[in-house]
Amino acid sequence: MKGSKNYWDQRYLENRLGWDVGNISTPLKEYIDQLSNKDLKILVPGAGNGYEVGYLFEQGFKYVYAIDISEKPLQDFQEKHPEFPNSQLLVGDFFDLELSDFDLILEQTFFCALLPKYREGYAQKMRQLLKEGGLLAGLLFDFPLTEQGPPFGGNLEMYSSLFSRYFHIRKLERAYNSIPPRQGTELFFIFEKKSD
Repeated sequence: MKGSKNYWDQRYLENRLGWDVGNISTPLKEYIDQLSNKDLKILVPGAGNGYEVGYLFEQGFKYVYAIDISEKPLQDFQEKHPEFPNSQLLVGDFFDLELSDFDLILEQTFFCALLPKYREGYAQKMRQLLKEGGLLAGLLFDFPLTEQGPPFGGNLEMYSSLFSRYFHIRKLERAYNSIPPRQGTELFFIFEKKSD
């Protein structure tokens, strides 16, 4: 079943990672580069090979957490970044994560990998994981929603309708700095948690 641990373990073992661009994506790198507070508590869900996690850590962010349902990419990440705290690499289901009070959660191809029926739960869980005023930021794909995923698509209106129930939409617009293969298919967003 898509979304199951076995499914993703197999994808990583076979290196069937069509969404993996081999390094941090330009929009997220540029967003991270303008963050000045190195004490932010940051989560990268569905971290996969952890390019964002590694980049954040190299830039001096110490409280970065990665979670993935598959152990293999996190083991590979640990080998490449032996100085990264092992306790901040979490293997498990994002929806079962009990840590909270994150200042920032970075979205990079995790939302689009989930079956669309989990999207409401994703938005609720993200809101729960963030502290007051916390931000969910990153990229969402902008192409027609299809059963043929992952990745599963969506559009600005769909995302706005879903997330505005739980977040103040600070930014949701076409990414101007996508890598060439993704040009015109990514939306950059910053959502702020709504108060209880």
